[in-house]
Amino acid sequence: MKKNVDPLNTQEEEVDRRIKMKLLWSPETAAKALLDTVKSCKGLDGSSVAELIAAMAGGWNAKLIVETWSQGDVATTSIGLSIASVHTCGRHVCIVPDEVSKTEYSRVLRTAGMSPEVIVGVPEEVVKGMVIDFLVVDGQKNNFGRVVTAAKFGGRGAVVVCKNAAARDVRLRSLFDGGSRRIVRSVFLPVGDGVDVAHVAAGEGGGSGSGSDKVKKSRWIRRVDIRTGEEFLFRK
Repeated sequence: MKKNVDPLNTQEEEVDRRIKMKLLWSPETAAKALLDTVKSCKGLDGSSVAELIAAMAGGWNAKLIVETWSQGDVATTSIGLSIASVHTCGRHVCIVPDEVSKTEYSRVLRTAGMSPEVIVGVPEEVVKGMVIDFLVVDGQKNNFGRVVTAAKFGGRGAVVVCKNAAARDVRLRSLFDGGSRRIVRSVFLPVGDGVDVAHVAAGEGGGSGSGSDKVKKSRWIRRVDIRTGEEFLFRK
């Protein structure tokens, strides 16, 4: 016996599915991440940048937060990201180039009462094995562009942040090809040494690729039979 399906319920389910697929802004989580970062980073170098980035990571409910770091860098932003991951119930992963950097990073974060996941490796290679919601790179590093280009993003979309962005003439928007790696909006914020923020479009799939991998979109169309009054839904 064929089961009758209510097209209106089907439409509602499709809308719910699409909402779950996208990164959605939560002002409550953003505020919690911000306030806790303010408390933890009070008096530290780069606290204003850390507070901003932590609020964004928390507010966008990022489930996989990834950053790059190396020996000698300020770890204030890392503290903020670790705090944000607690509020989003997500993972905070830091990619470092060598064991010396790992040791220093872990020591600094443990002092702050945090223990994020640390991976040793070449950042632009490591990110290929992840599906990232929130990526933070450093404009002072020569490889920041390669890391962004190699990164794989999920179907919910993603947020990419470049701190110390004033050190480069290159903006994040120029690193995306407009295909499967399409930017829906970007902004440069005069905080610290400049913070460049880019929002990657949500799609059915993510990851690096060429412009030939177009993001496919579909929508529901309603039609009414003027003679019978019946409603029909078509997916286009």
